[in-house]
Amino acid sequence: MRMPSGPMGRLALFLTLLLTLSTVMGCAVGRHDVPEITGLPETFRSTGEASLSEQWWMGFDDPALNKVIEEGLSGSPDLAVWFDRLDQAEALARKAGATWWPSVSVGGSASRSGEWGDDTPESYANNYSASGTVSYEIDLWGRVRSTRHAAVYDAHSSREDLRAAVLSLSARIAATWYEIAEARSQVVVLSEQVEANEQTLEIVTMRFRGGLVGAVDVLWQEQLLESSRGNLALAESRLEVLRNQLAVMVGRVPQAHVVDEEAALVALPPLPDAGVPSELLQRRPDLRAAELDVAAASARLGVAVADRFPRVSITASVSSSAGTTADLFTNWLSNLVGNLTMPLIDGGARKAEAERQEARVDEAFHRYRQTVLTSLQEVENALTRESHQSTYLASVSGQLALANKVLERNRDAYRSGHISYLPVLTALISQQSLERQQLSAHRELIGHRIELCRALGGGWSSESPSDAPAGSNGRTRS
Repeated sequence: MRMPSGPMGRLALFLTLLLTLSTVMGCAVGRHDVPEITGLPETFRSTGEASLSEQWWMGFDDPALNKVIEEGLSGSPDLAVWFDRLDQAEALARKAGATWWPSVSVGGSASRSGEWGDDTPESYANNYSASGTVSYEIDLWGRVRSTRHAAVYDAHSSREDLRAAVLSLSARIAATWYEIAEARSQVVVLSEQVEANEQTLEIVTMRFRGGLVGAVDVLWQEQLLESSRGNLALAESRLEVLRNQLAVMVGRVPQAHVVDEEAALVALPPLPDAGVPSELLQRRPDLRAAELDVAAASARLGVAVADRFPRVSITASVSSSAGTTADLFTNWLSNLVGNLTMPLIDGGARKAEAERQEARVDEAFHRYRQTVLTSLQEVENALTRESHQSTYLASVSGQLALANKVLERNRDAYRSGHISYLPVLTALISQQSLERQQLSAHRELIGHRIELCRALGGGWSSESPSDAPAGSNGRTRS
Protein backbone atom coordinates (compact mmCIF):
# COMPACT_ATOMS: atom_id res chain seq x y z
CA MET A 1 0.00 0.00 0.00
CA ARG A 2 1.39 3.37 -1.01
CA MET A 3 1.63 6.03 1.67
CA PRO A 4 0.18 9.47 0.81
CA SER A 5 2.74 12.18 0.23
CA GLY A 6 3.16 15.47 2.03
CA PRO A 7 2.65 16.17 5.74
CA MET A 8 -0.22 13.69 6.04
CA GLY A 9 1.98 10.97 4.58
CA ARG A 10 4.77 11.72 7.00
CA LEU A 11 2.29 11.67 9.88
CA ALA A 12 0.92 8.27 8.74
CA LEU A 13 4.45 6.89 8.48
CA PHE A 14 5.23 8.22 11.94
CA LEU A 15 2.14 6.53 13.43
CA THR A 16 3.10 3.25 11.77
CA LEU A 17 6.57 3.44 13.27
CA LEU A 18 5.09 4.19 16.69
CA LEU A 19 2.81 1.17 16.58
CA THR A 20 5.64 -1.08 15.41
CA LEU A 21 7.93 0.16 18.17
CA SER A 22 5.13 -0.32 20.69
CA THR A 23 4.68 -3.93 19.61
CA VAL A 24 8.39 -4.66 19.81
CA MET A 25 8.78 -3.07 23.22
CA GLY A 26 5.60 -4.73 24.46
CA CYS A 27 7.16 -8.14 23.88
CA ALA A 28 9.54 -7.36 26.69
CA VAL A 29 6.65 -7.43 29.17
CA GLY A 30 6.51 -10.85 30.80
CA ARG A 31 3.50 -12.78 32.03
CA HIS A 32 2.25 -12.24 35.53
CA ASP A 33 2.41 -15.83 36.68
CA VAL A 34 0.98 -16.90 40.02
CA PRO A 35 3.16 -19.15 42.19
CA GLU A 36 1.94 -22.73 42.31
CA ILE A 37 0.13 -23.96 45.40
CA THR A 38 2.08 -26.95 46.67
CA GLY A 39 1.43 -29.59 49.29
CA LEU A 40 -2.12 -30.44 48.18
CA PRO A 41 -3.32 -33.96 49.08
CA GLU A 42 -3.72 -36.40 46.22
CA THR A 43 -7.30 -37.41 47.08
CA PHE A 44 -10.14 -36.59 49.42
CA ARG A 45 -10.88 -39.01 52.25
CA SER A 46 -14.07 -40.16 50.55
CA THR A 47 -15.88 -39.55 47.28
CA GLY A 48 -18.75 -40.77 45.15
CA GLU A 49 -19.08 -41.71 41.52
CA ALA A 50 -21.94 -39.54 40.21
CA SER A 51 -21.05 -36.58 38.00
CA LEU A 52 -21.91 -33.09 39.24
CA SER A 53 -23.86 -31.15 36.65
CA GLU A 54 -23.14 -27.48 35.95
CA GLN A 55 -26.48 -26.58 37.53
CA TRP A 56 -25.89 -28.69 40.61
CA TRP A 57 -29.44 -28.40 41.95
CA MET A 58 -30.76 -30.35 38.94
CA GLY A 59 -29.31 -33.47 40.57
CA PHE A 60 -31.97 -33.31 43.30
CA ASP A 61 -34.69 -34.01 40.72
CA ASP A 62 -36.97 -31.47 42.41
CA PRO A 63 -38.92 -29.37 39.85
CA ALA A 64 -40.25 -27.07 42.58
CA LEU A 65 -36.69 -26.32 43.73
CA ASN A 66 -35.58 -25.69 40.14
CA LYS A 67 -38.35 -23.15 39.71
CA VAL A 68 -37.59 -21.15 42.84
CA ILE A 69 -33.84 -21.09 42.13
CA GLU A 70 -34.52 -19.88 38.59
CA GLU A 71 -36.64 -17.06 40.00
CA GLY A 72 -33.94 -16.16 42.52
CA LEU A 73 -31.16 -16.04 39.95
CA SER A 74 -33.22 -13.77 37.71
CA GLY A 75 -34.69 -11.47 40.34
CA SER A 76 -32.27 -11.18 43.26
CA PRO A 77 -31.04 -7.61 43.88
CA ASP A 78 -27.98 -9.11 45.58
CA LEU A 79 -27.00 -10.81 42.33
CA ALA A 80 -27.74 -7.66 40.33
CA VAL A 81 -25.10 -5.89 42.46
CA TRP A 82 -22.48 -8.36 41.22
CA PHE A 83 -23.54 -7.71 37.63
CA ASP A 84 -23.06 -3.99 38.24
CA ARG A 85 -19.61 -4.57 39.73
CA LEU A 86 -18.66 -6.62 36.70
CA ASP A 87 -19.82 -3.80 34.41
CA GLN A 88 -17.61 -1.38 36.33
CA ALA A 89 -14.58 -3.66 36.17
CA GLU A 90 -14.99 -4.27 32.45
CA ALA A 91 -15.34 -0.54 31.82
CA LEU A 92 -12.13 0.10 33.76
CA ALA A 93 -10.39 -2.58 31.70
CA ARG A 94 -11.47 -0.88 28.48
CA LYS A 95 -10.34 2.46 29.87
CA ALA A 96 -6.93 1.07 30.78
CA GLY A 97 -6.62 -0.54 27.35
CA ALA A 98 -7.21 2.80 25.68
CA THR A 99 -3.84 4.08 26.93
CA TRP A 100 -2.12 1.50 24.73
CA TRP A 101 -3.09 3.47 21.64
CA PRO A 102 -1.94 6.94 20.55
CA SER A 103 -4.04 9.90 21.62
CA VAL A 104 -5.30 11.81 18.60
CA SER A 105 -7.06 15.15 18.74
CA VAL A 106 -8.16 17.56 16.04
CA GLY A 107 -9.29 21.15 16.16
CA GLY A 108 -10.38 23.94 13.92
CA SER A 109 -11.48 27.55 14.00
CA ALA A 110 -12.93 30.20 11.78
CA SER A 111 -12.93 33.96 12.31
CA ARG A 112 -13.89 37.11 10.43
CA SER A 113 -12.63 40.57 11.23
CA GLY A 114 -13.79 43.86 9.77
CA GLU A 115 -13.01 47.55 9.79
CA TRP A 116 -15.44 50.32 9.10
CA GLY A 117 -16.10 53.94 9.98
CA ASP A 118 -17.48 57.24 8.64
CA ASP A 119 -14.33 58.10 6.73
CA THR A 120 -13.19 54.59 5.78
CA PRO A 121 -14.78 51.98 3.53
CA GLU A 122 -15.81 48.67 4.99
CA SER A 123 -13.19 45.91 4.78
CA TYR A 124 -13.28 42.30 5.97
CA ALA A 125 -10.72 39.54 6.45
CA ASN A 126 -11.46 35.82 6.96
CA ASN A 127 -9.16 33.39 8.70
CA TYR A 128 -9.55 29.58 8.86
CA SER A 129 -7.31 27.16 10.70
CA ALA A 130 -7.16 23.41 11.27
CA SER A 131 -4.82 21.34 13.43
CA GLY A 132 -4.18 17.78 14.49
CA THR A 133 -2.09 16.38 17.35
CA VAL A 134 -0.91 12.85 18.05
CA SER A 135 0.77 11.95 21.31
CA TYR A 136 2.05 8.58 22.38
CA GLU A 137 4.03 7.14 25.28
CA ILE A 138 6.62 4.56 24.23
CA ASP A 139 6.16 1.76 26.74
CA LEU A 140 9.84 1.02 27.29
CA TRP A 141 9.45 -0.61 30.71
CA GLY A 142 6.00 -2.12 30.36
CA ARG A 143 4.20 0.42 32.55
CA VAL A 144 1.27 0.87 30.16
CA ARG A 145 1.06 -2.84 29.39
CA SER A 146 1.10 -3.76 33.09
CA THR A 147 -1.60 -1.20 33.87
CA ARG A 148 -3.75 -2.74 31.18
CA HIS A 149 -3.08 -6.27 32.42
CA ALA A 150 -4.00 -5.36 35.99
CA ALA A 151 -7.37 -3.96 34.88
CA VAL A 152 -8.07 -7.02 32.72
CA TYR A 153 -7.22 -9.35 35.60
CA ASP A 154 -9.58 -7.34 37.81
CA ALA A 155 -12.37 -7.71 35.25
CA HIS A 156 -11.82 -11.46 35.03
CA SER A 157 -11.78 -11.65 38.82
CA SER A 158 -15.09 -9.78 38.96
CA ARG A 159 -16.57 -12.29 36.55
CA GLU A 160 -15.47 -15.11 38.84
CA ASP A 161 -16.90 -13.22 41.81
CA LEU A 162 -20.21 -13.12 39.94
CA ARG A 163 -20.06 -16.86 39.37
CA ALA A 164 -19.29 -17.40 43.05
CA ALA A 165 -22.27 -15.21 43.94
CA VAL A 166 -24.52 -17.31 41.69
CA LEU A 167 -23.25 -20.48 43.37
CA SER A 168 -23.67 -19.06 46.86
CA LEU A 169 -27.16 -17.70 46.19
CA SER A 170 -28.39 -20.96 44.66
CA ALA A 171 -27.08 -22.88 47.69
CA ARG A 172 -28.75 -20.49 50.13
CA ILE A 173 -32.05 -20.68 48.26
CA ALA A 174 -31.92 -24.49 48.21
CA ALA A 175 -31.05 -24.69 51.92
CA THR A 176 -33.90 -22.31 52.79
CA TRP A 177 -36.32 -24.21 50.53
CA TYR A 178 -35.68 -27.46 52.37
CA GLU A 179 -35.84 -25.70 55.72
CA ILE A 180 -39.32 -24.59 54.66
CA ALA A 181 -40.10 -28.18 53.67
CA GLU A 182 -39.01 -29.35 57.12
CA ALA A 183 -40.94 -26.55 58.86
CA ARG A 184 -44.11 -27.45 56.93
CA SER A 185 -43.69 -31.10 57.91
CA GLN A 186 -43.03 -30.11 61.52
CA VAL A 187 -46.29 -28.12 61.56
CA VAL A 188 -48.18 -31.12 60.17
CA VAL A 189 -46.59 -33.54 62.66
CA LEU A 190 -47.13 -31.21 65.61
CA SER A 191 -50.74 -30.62 64.60
CA GLU A 192 -51.26 -34.38 64.56
CA GLN A 193 -49.51 -34.68 67.92
CA VAL A 194 -51.73 -31.98 69.41
CA GLU A 195 -54.80 -33.80 68.14
CA ALA A 196 -53.52 -37.15 69.44
CA ASN A 197 -52.68 -35.64 72.84
CA GLU A 198 -56.15 -34.10 73.07
CA GLN A 199 -57.71 -37.50 72.41
CA THR A 200 -55.44 -39.14 74.98
CA LEU A 201 -56.36 -36.44 77.50
CA GLU A 202 -60.04 -37.24 77.00
CA ILE A 203 -59.38 -40.92 77.67
CA VAL A 204 -57.30 -40.24 80.79
CA THR A 205 -59.91 -37.77 82.05
CA MET A 206 -62.67 -40.35 81.61
CA ARG A 207 -60.61 -42.94 83.52
CA PHE A 208 -60.01 -40.34 86.25
CA ARG A 209 -63.74 -39.66 86.54
CA GLY A 210 -64.30 -43.38 86.81
CA GLY A 211 -61.84 -43.58 89.66
CA LEU A 212 -59.41 -45.74 87.71
CA VAL A 213 -56.46 -43.29 87.77
CA GLY A 214 -55.32 -40.40 89.91
CA ALA A 215 -55.45 -36.68 89.13
CA VAL A 216 -51.71 -36.61 88.49
CA ASP A 217 -52.22 -38.65 85.31
CA VAL A 218 -54.56 -35.96 84.00
CA LEU A 219 -52.10 -33.21 84.91
CA TRP A 220 -49.23 -35.01 83.16
CA GLN A 221 -51.25 -35.35 79.97
CA GLU A 222 -52.41 -31.73 80.13
CA GLN A 223 -48.77 -30.63 80.47
CA LEU A 224 -47.80 -32.71 77.41
CA LEU A 225 -50.70 -31.21 75.44
CA GLU A 226 -49.63 -27.66 76.30
CA SER A 227 -46.04 -28.50 75.37
CA SER A 228 -47.24 -29.72 71.96
CA ARG A 229 -49.26 -26.55 71.43
CA GLY A 230 -46.24 -24.41 72.33
CA ASN A 231 -44.00 -26.33 69.94
CA LEU A 232 -46.62 -25.93 67.20
CA ALA A 233 -46.68 -22.18 67.72
CA LEU A 234 -42.89 -22.03 67.42
CA ALA A 235 -42.96 -24.20 64.27
CA GLU A 236 -45.55 -21.95 62.65
CA SER A 237 -43.48 -18.89 63.52
CA ARG A 238 -40.35 -20.47 62.06
CA LEU A 239 -42.20 -21.37 58.87
CA GLU A 240 -43.42 -17.80 58.42
CA VAL A 241 -39.93 -16.36 59.01
CA LEU A 242 -38.41 -18.77 56.49
CA ARG A 243 -41.04 -17.81 53.93
CA ASN A 244 -40.16 -14.14 54.38
CA GLN A 245 -36.47 -14.96 54.09
CA LEU A 246 -36.94 -16.88 50.85
CA ALA A 247 -39.13 -14.14 49.37
CA VAL A 248 -36.40 -11.54 49.89
CA MET A 249 -33.75 -13.92 48.49
CA VAL A 250 -35.59 -14.21 45.18
CA GLY A 251 -36.29 -10.46 44.96
CA ARG A 252 -39.81 -10.26 46.40
CA VAL A 253 -41.18 -8.25 49.31
CA PRO A 254 -41.55 -10.36 52.49
CA GLN A 255 -45.35 -10.52 52.23
CA ALA A 256 -45.19 -11.97 48.68
CA HIS A 257 -44.33 -15.52 49.67
CA VAL A 258 -43.09 -18.08 47.19
CA VAL A 259 -45.66 -20.84 46.74
CA ASP A 260 -44.28 -23.72 48.81
CA GLU A 261 -47.07 -26.32 48.84
CA GLU A 262 -44.79 -28.61 46.85
CA ALA A 263 -41.85 -28.19 49.23
CA ALA A 264 -40.87 -31.63 50.50
CA LEU A 265 -37.78 -33.35 51.85
CA VAL A 266 -36.36 -35.44 49.01
CA ALA A 267 -34.24 -38.56 48.88
CA LEU A 268 -30.64 -37.68 48.13
CA PRO A 269 -29.15 -38.56 44.74
CA PRO A 270 -25.93 -40.62 44.64
CA LEU A 271 -22.88 -38.99 46.16
CA PRO A 272 -21.04 -36.88 43.55
CA ASP A 273 -17.49 -37.54 42.48
CA ALA A 274 -15.34 -35.08 44.42
CA GLY A 275 -12.43 -35.50 42.02
CA VAL A 276 -8.95 -34.64 43.23
CA PRO A 277 -8.12 -31.59 45.38
CA SER A 278 -6.06 -29.90 42.66
CA GLU A 279 -9.16 -29.75 40.43
CA LEU A 280 -10.79 -27.33 42.87
CA LEU A 281 -8.34 -24.63 41.75
CA GLN A 282 -10.07 -24.54 38.36
CA ARG A 283 -13.55 -25.63 39.45
CA ARG A 284 -14.35 -23.15 42.21
CA PRO A 285 -14.91 -19.56 41.05
CA ASP A 286 -13.76 -18.03 44.33
CA LEU A 287 -10.39 -19.76 43.94
CA ARG A 288 -10.05 -18.55 40.36
CA ALA A 289 -10.90 -15.03 41.54
CA ALA A 290 -8.26 -15.20 44.27
CA GLU A 291 -5.69 -16.41 41.74
CA LEU A 292 -6.54 -13.53 39.38
CA ASP A 293 -6.18 -11.10 42.29
CA VAL A 294 -2.58 -12.29 42.70
CA ALA A 295 -1.95 -11.72 38.99
CA ALA A 296 -3.47 -8.24 39.18
CA ALA A 297 -1.30 -7.36 42.19
CA SER A 298 1.77 -8.63 40.33
CA ALA A 299 0.89 -6.43 37.35
CA ARG A 300 0.54 -3.40 39.59
CA LEU A 301 3.95 -4.17 41.03
CA GLY A 302 5.24 -3.98 37.46
CA VAL A 303 3.63 -0.55 37.11
CA ALA A 304 5.26 0.68 40.31
CA VAL A 305 8.71 -0.61 39.25
CA ALA A 306 8.41 0.90 35.75
CA ASP A 307 7.38 4.23 37.28
CA ARG A 308 10.91 4.55 38.71
CA PHE A 309 12.43 4.65 35.20
CA PRO A 310 12.31 7.38 32.54
CA ARG A 311 9.20 7.90 30.44
CA VAL A 312 9.55 8.62 26.75
CA SER A 313 6.70 10.19 24.83
CA ILE A 314 6.41 11.69 21.38
CA THR A 315 4.03 14.38 20.22
CA ALA A 316 3.42 15.16 16.55
CA SER A 317 1.26 18.02 15.37
CA VAL A 318 0.25 19.57 12.06
CA SER A 319 -1.56 22.84 11.48
CA SER A 320 -2.70 24.95 8.59
CA SER A 321 -4.30 28.35 8.24
CA ALA A 322 -5.59 30.33 5.28
CA GLY A 323 -7.93 33.13 4.37
CA THR A 324 -10.25 30.86 2.41
CA THR A 325 -11.42 27.30 2.87
CA ALA A 326 -10.11 26.40 -0.56
CA ASP A 327 -6.55 27.29 0.49
CA LEU A 328 -6.83 25.83 3.99
CA PHE A 329 -5.23 22.46 3.23
CA THR A 330 -2.59 23.80 0.82
CA ASN A 331 0.17 24.67 3.25
CA TRP A 332 0.92 22.74 6.45
CA LEU A 333 3.14 23.37 9.42
CA SER A 334 4.30 20.18 11.13
CA ASN A 335 6.01 19.72 14.46
CA LEU A 336 7.57 16.64 16.10
CA VAL A 337 8.59 16.72 19.77
CA GLY A 338 10.16 13.99 21.87
CA ASN A 339 9.83 14.18 25.66
CA LEU A 340 11.94 12.42 28.25
CA THR A 341 10.84 12.52 31.86
CA MET A 342 12.98 10.93 34.53
CA PRO A 343 12.51 11.08 38.30
CA LEU A 344 15.61 12.29 40.10
CA ILE A 345 14.64 13.18 43.66
CA ASP A 346 11.27 12.17 45.09
CA GLY A 347 12.19 11.46 48.68
CA GLY A 348 11.94 7.71 48.10
CA ALA A 349 8.22 7.87 47.25
CA ARG A 350 8.44 5.66 44.14
CA LYS A 351 10.63 3.11 45.88
CA ALA A 352 8.21 2.96 48.79
CA GLU A 353 5.31 2.48 46.38
CA ALA A 354 7.12 -0.42 44.70
CA GLU A 355 7.74 -1.99 48.10
CA ARG A 356 4.09 -1.51 49.01
CA GLN A 357 2.95 -3.20 45.80
CA GLU A 358 5.38 -6.06 46.43
CA ALA A 359 3.82 -6.54 49.86
CA ARG A 360 0.38 -6.52 48.24
CA VAL A 361 1.47 -9.33 45.94
CA ASP A 362 2.54 -11.35 48.98
CA GLU A 363 -0.73 -10.53 50.72
CA ALA A 364 -2.80 -11.58 47.70
CA PHE A 365 -0.88 -14.86 47.39
CA HIS A 366 -1.28 -15.68 51.07
CA ARG A 367 -5.00 -14.88 50.83
CA TYR A 368 -5.20 -17.14 47.79
CA ARG A 369 -3.44 -19.96 49.63
CA GLN A 370 -5.73 -19.55 52.64
CA THR A 371 -8.77 -19.67 50.35
CA VAL A 372 -7.46 -22.91 48.85
CA LEU A 373 -6.96 -24.45 52.29
CA THR A 374 -10.42 -23.32 53.38
CA SER A 375 -11.99 -24.82 50.26
CA LEU A 376 -10.33 -28.18 50.95
CA GLN A 377 -11.59 -28.01 54.52
CA GLU A 378 -15.14 -27.27 53.33
CA VAL A 379 -15.16 -30.30 51.02
CA GLU A 380 -13.73 -32.61 53.68
CA ASN A 381 -16.17 -31.30 56.30
CA ALA A 382 -19.15 -31.71 53.99
CA LEU A 383 -18.15 -35.28 53.11
CA THR A 384 -17.60 -36.16 56.77
CA ARG A 385 -20.83 -34.55 57.95
CA GLU A 386 -22.93 -36.24 55.28
CA SER A 387 -21.44 -39.64 56.06
CA HIS A 388 -22.08 -39.34 59.79
CA GLN A 389 -25.45 -37.65 59.30
CA SER A 390 -26.59 -40.62 57.21
CA THR A 391 -25.65 -42.91 60.08
CA TYR A 392 -27.42 -40.62 62.55
CA LEU A 393 -30.60 -40.48 60.45
CA ALA A 394 -30.67 -44.26 60.23
CA SER A 395 -30.25 -44.44 64.01
CA VAL A 396 -33.09 -41.97 64.64
CA SER A 397 -35.34 -43.89 62.26
CA GLY A 398 -34.52 -47.12 64.12
CA GLN A 399 -35.18 -45.46 67.48
CA LEU A 400 -38.53 -44.18 66.20
CA ALA A 401 -39.58 -47.66 65.10
CA LEU A 402 -38.70 -49.03 68.55
CA ALA A 403 -40.44 -46.12 70.29
CA ASN A 404 -43.64 -46.88 68.40
CA LYS A 405 -43.53 -50.48 69.64
CA VAL A 406 -42.79 -49.41 73.23
CA LEU A 407 -45.64 -46.91 73.18
CA GLU A 408 -48.11 -49.43 71.83
CA ARG A 409 -47.20 -52.07 74.43
CA ASN A 410 -47.30 -49.55 77.29
CA ARG A 411 -50.73 -48.39 76.19
CA ASP A 412 -51.99 -51.95 76.15
CA ALA A 413 -50.55 -52.58 79.62
CA TYR A 414 -52.03 -49.29 80.89
CA ARG A 415 -55.50 -50.16 79.57
CA SER A 416 -55.23 -53.53 81.30
CA GLY A 417 -54.29 -51.83 84.56
CA HIS A 418 -50.88 -53.49 84.78
CA ILE A 419 -48.82 -50.28 84.83
CA SER A 420 -49.27 -46.64 85.82
CA TYR A 421 -49.60 -43.83 83.31
CA LEU A 422 -46.02 -42.62 83.79
CA PRO A 423 -44.40 -45.25 81.48
CA VAL A 424 -47.03 -44.44 78.83
CA LEU A 425 -46.31 -40.72 79.15
CA THR A 426 -42.55 -41.30 78.93
CA ALA A 427 -42.94 -43.45 75.83
CA LEU A 428 -45.29 -40.92 74.23
CA ILE A 429 -42.90 -38.01 74.84
CA SER A 430 -40.01 -40.03 73.39
CA GLN A 431 -42.01 -41.13 70.34
CA GLN A 432 -43.24 -37.62 69.51
CA SER A 433 -39.77 -36.15 70.01
CA LEU A 434 -38.24 -38.73 67.68
CA GLU A 435 -40.83 -37.94 64.99
CA ARG A 436 -39.72 -34.33 64.95
CA GLN A 437 -36.07 -35.30 65.32
CA GLN A 438 -36.29 -37.51 62.24
CA LEU A 439 -37.50 -34.60 60.11
CA SER A 440 -34.68 -32.36 61.34
CA ALA A 441 -32.08 -35.06 60.73
CA HIS A 442 -33.33 -35.60 57.17
CA ARG A 443 -33.21 -31.87 56.44
CA GLU A 444 -29.71 -31.57 57.89
CA LEU A 445 -28.57 -34.44 55.66
CA ILE A 446 -29.88 -32.56 52.61
CA GLY A 447 -28.15 -29.42 53.88
CA HIS A 448 -24.81 -31.21 54.06
CA ARG A 449 -25.24 -32.37 50.44
CA ILE A 450 -26.02 -28.79 49.37
CA GLU A 451 -22.88 -27.61 51.14
CA LEU A 452 -20.86 -30.34 49.43
CA CYS A 453 -22.13 -29.25 46.00
CA ARG A 454 -21.25 -25.65 46.80
CA ALA A 455 -17.83 -26.61 48.16
CA LEU A 456 -17.09 -28.57 44.97
CA GLY A 457 -17.83 -25.52 42.86
CA GLY A 458 -21.25 -26.57 41.64
CA GLY A 459 -19.79 -28.43 38.68
CA TRP A 460 -18.80 -25.26 36.80
CA SER A 461 -15.51 -25.11 34.94
CA SER A 462 -13.45 -22.12 33.88
CA GLU A 463 -14.42 -22.82 30.28
CA SER A 464 -18.16 -22.49 30.93
CA PRO A 465 -19.45 -20.08 28.27
CA SER A 466 -22.56 -18.96 30.09
CA ASP A 467 -22.92 -19.82 33.73
CA ALA A 468 -24.49 -16.62 34.99
CA PRO A 469 -28.18 -16.13 34.36
CA ALA A 470 -29.99 -12.93 33.49
CA GLY A 471 -29.95 -10.23 36.17
CA SER A 472 -32.98 -8.37 37.44
CA ASN A 473 -32.49 -5.78 34.71
CA GLY A 474 -32.49 -8.39 31.98
CA ARG A 475 -28.75 -8.35 31.30
CA THR A 476 -26.91 -11.55 30.58
CA ARG A 477 -23.30 -12.59 30.74
CA SER A 478 -21.50 -14.79 28.24
